[in-house]
Amino acid sequence: MTWLVTGGAGFIGSALCHYLARETDQKIVVVDKLTYAGNRASIESLEAEGRLDLIEADIMDAPRMARIVEETAPEAIFHLAAETHVDRSIDGPAAFVATNVAGTCTMLEAARAFHDALEGPQKAAFRFIHVSTDEVFGSLGDEGAFRETTPYAPSSPYSASKAGADHLAHAWHHTYGLPVIVSNCSNNYGPRQFPEKLIPLMILKCLAGETLPVYGNGANVRDWLHAEDHARALLEMAKHGVPGETYCVGGGAERTNIQIVETICALMDARRPHSAPHKSLIQFVKDRPGHDYRYAIDAGKIAGELGWAPARDFETGLAETVDWYIAHPDWWRPLQDRVYAGERLGTQA
Repeated sequence: MTWLVTGGAGFIGSALCHYLARETDQKIVVVDKLTYAGNRASIESLEAEGRLDLIEADIMDAPRMARIVEETAPEAIFHLAAETHVDRSIDGPAAFVATNVAGTCTMLEAARAFHDALEGPQKAAFRFIHVSTDEVFGSLGDEGAFRETTPYAPSSPYSASKAGADHLAHAWHHTYGLPVIVSNCSNNYGPRQFPEKLIPLMILKCLAGETLPVYGNGANVRDWLHAEDHARALLEMAKHGVPGETYCVGGGAERTNIQIVETICALMDARRPHSAPHKSLIQFVKDRPGHDYRYAIDAGKIAGELGWAPARDFETGLAETVDWYIAHPDWWRPLQDRVYAGERLGTQA
């Protein structure tokens, strides 16, 4: 049996692959289009060890997805292939609708055909894990937290496309009996994250001595979850989750954006001191259009039903992440040279 991971060369996908390789014996098959955020370097060590096979393919290619699912005969499909950056969705929403909505439909149909042909224990064990975001729930005020029963209220093209994909996933369970489980997670951080996202962007700009742009007044709040803790939650869902259910996965680490940036600055001061504190590089810039104020997750359901809780405290995890980027310019510098040099996105509204 195998694990099939779509988007496995991306940030969370590669974290999941490394975790599966360490914690299970199954072969891992990755389907990834290797777009700008899909980086083969993130999983090449697993390829070299013979633990993982990479298939470069587009999840929009329905006939090919059907063949891949049939040929790999996975115990579970972890569906992570997606366009994920809010700023990019503001500049070009059509790609998000195509990949996140239509692409998810393609994978659900491939999984349905495979599942329908299974029998006995293999059919009973199969799972389709659809990985989504807490952003589908919209924005919170100063209090409260998202949970599985929170109504959907997406506010960006990205979150709207993920909300649409979530609804398709649930519909394929209720209509066709496909054993789908949906995960809605908070903001992830950790090694191998494409440097358009807040934490790696700030780390790399600190290393370069460049201005650190902070949207608005920096008061927007996010709940931070280490990608390896997320990977552990996804494997728990595949093994013990209930088909048709949703599990909200959060790190229990709410921080404002300015707190994140200032903490990174302090960590960089200790590791790569400049003539002035890195905090002096902070510059407040025009806010993102439609910027959600606060996200927070109540992870009580997955804790109570599956026994999952985050293992890394945020301060330790963030320090480890800073150290990883300092130690791995061979991973991020080619991305800067070839794909993304740190320019601002999301200005087309």
